[in-house]
Amino acid sequence: MSIIAVFNQKGGVGKTTTAVSLAAALSRIGRATYGIDLDPQAQLSSIANVTAKSGADTVLSMFQNNRPLTQLVQESPSKIKVIPAHTELSKVDALYGKGFNVVNKLNNALQAERFGGKDNPVVIDCNPMVGVLSLNAIFACSGLIVPISADHLSTKGALQIEKTLNALEQVLKRRVNRRYLLTRFDGRRRMAWDVLKLVEEHFGADVCRTRIAENVSLAESPAMNKTVFEHAPDSRGAHDYDDLLKELLTDGFID
Repeated sequence: MSIIAVFNQKGGVGKTTTAVSLAAALSRIGRATYGIDLDPQAQLSSIANVTAKSGADTVLSMFQNNRPLTQLVQESPSKIKVIPAHTELSKVDALYGKGFNVVNKLNNALQAERFGGKDNPVVIDCNPMVGVLSLNAIFACSGLIVPISADHLSTKGALQIEKTLNALEQVLKRRVNRRYLLTRFDGRRRMAWDVLKLVEEHFGADVCRTRIAENVSLAESPAMNKTVFEHAPDSRGAHDYDDLLKELLTDGFID
């Protein structure tokens, strides 16, 4: 089962854009793709044009009431099968703490329900902090994508995540398969190339060959509650995410 989490501890790096665009790209090639929104800001849900009336209709209900994930799925106009988020998700850390049973809850639910599958990948949008929600995504995922915008502060966030993953792997007893993705890349700026060099020095073969260029269509589409493929399918942003999917499929990162 391909379960891909998208996470960075720094906001504004293209995390949700990457999650929803990757899910939409998978749907476009005929894969029945699920998108799980684990961010209380519910931005993936918003871009996919899916609204939850209350926390009971969201992934929060899984945490609170052990509600099956299959009962929470909503079909989006982009054909992504979305399990939406709600602002009440922000209560999860305070309510449940960080015990193993809590941070493994999503993984248990996905496995017990045989959710997704070889032809039904799952893409998880995480909130930008290490806590119960993001840990659930990391414990459940088969692969982690870390978006890094082409600036030095974003690189520091990625280095912090690497330390977090190294610590978690001692609990998981496995290496978390990961890819570092350069976003908001402007080849005309020297800093973009400096950041690329630094990232490649730190993370080597785990850096995606595809880079997501700075693109106005990617910035516009969230305001329209549309994926970039719905808003501007011929844009540079749409082509970049198509290329990213091809790379991840070719490398076996996604089955």
